Amino acid sequence: MDTARFKSLGGRLLTLCVFRELLDDPVIKSVCELLNSSWDGTNTASLYCEFCSRLYKRNGGDIYGCVEQLVFDSENVYVRKIGKNMPPDEAVKKSLERELLILGELCSLDSGELIAAIGCEYELPGFISNSKSGDAGDLPAAYMHRLENIRKYGYGRYSHHPMFTIGEGGEILPVKNPDGIRLEELAEYELQKNQILENTKALLEGRPAANILLTGDAGTGKSSTIKAVANELYPEGLRIIEVRKDQLGFIPGLLDELAENPLCFILFIDDLSFLSDDDDFNGLKAVLEGSVSARSRNVVVYATSNRRHIVRERFEDREGGEVHRNDAMQEMISLSDRFGLHILFSRPDKKTYLSIVAKLCHSAGLDPNSPDIQAEAERFALMRGGRSARLARQFVDSLIAGQG
Repeated sequence: MDTARFKSLGGRLLTLCVFRELLDDPVIKSVCELLNSSWDGTNTASLYCEFCSRLYKRNGGDIYGCVEQLVFDSENVYVRKIGKNMPPDEAVKKSLERELLILGELCSLDSGELIAAIGCEYELPGFISNSKSGDAGDLPAAYMHRLENIRKYGYGRYSHHPMFTIGEGGEILPVKNPDGIRLEELAEYELQKNQILENTKALLEGRPAANILLTGDAGTGKSSTIKAVANELYPEGLRIIEVRKDQLGFIPGLLDELAENPLCFILFIDDLSFLSDDDDFNGLKAVLEGSVSARSRNVVVYATSNRRHIVRERFEDREGGEVHRNDAMQEMISLSDRFGLHILFSRPDKKTYLSIVAKLCHSAGLDPNSPDIQAEAERFALMRGGRSARLARQFVDSLIAGQG
């Protein structure tokens, strides 16, 4: 079989400019080595098998899926301009269009045709060919669709990861196995859920959105609700970044970085509390001064705390007279007051607790009206110090485990 078509594709791949970083990817590097080889039989067969091996490790052998993800993940100069709502240079635009056609042709590689062209006397492995429709034009069309809707899809690491953390150097890292909890899985607290959901929708729609402080007893679902809202609105262009208390100093830099991103972000701080002389206390006060949305149109801060006043008062803070005490108390509530919206998650009473158990049982296929279940649920909570949504879920999980 004529190998000229494969050699031509291999040569054109080496001319990538906008997507040039793709040439450093192990799978793309191996396919370039294959297509640009001497096609001398045994050596080419070895290069082909190396390519298949790397493709198998990447995603099970799907060439279209591999190339598509690399293209969507690319943080190239063109997509960055689009993300900033700036028109790219005409030369860059023409280069992008040309390169998408080349990469689209790569997506349509057929393992049977490659094996026939190699002409090896041994049986060679195959890979998944044309997993979308076989049309090389699919990739350019898909990419342009994402560019037209960049405020929903994003680009780079944000294109397919919903949740992120902060590395030790302040870098934003994707969570490989994020919590997939959904709002429908959270029973009760409808008012609280709707407040958070509506505030977050306002952010996505470009309307004023408040920073939120969620307070209340442990196990009432504060953190789960934030994550569930993030999952609910992920398709609309929302991402969540968890920031530990000891990483609050990174927030100003994060705001600068995220301000140029077309997506919207929740900076999530879980279990927030300070001592009054904590350096991080003053740092967060500065970040929350006024409204974060005024500084960054696409970022809000959502924090949870088991305390209404998130600065812990020590005994020595009470010393020094009434004036000192009043100053200390004002300092303690000043940080809480910088959140535009306060939402309270109270510990559920018996009726609410059993309602949560009933809804969770129904979702799990258990009889929610069984008197035995209700009695056991109440006993389960009292043995552990009190009722909460978390204990309700733990109780239902124990029922499911017992059935297994």
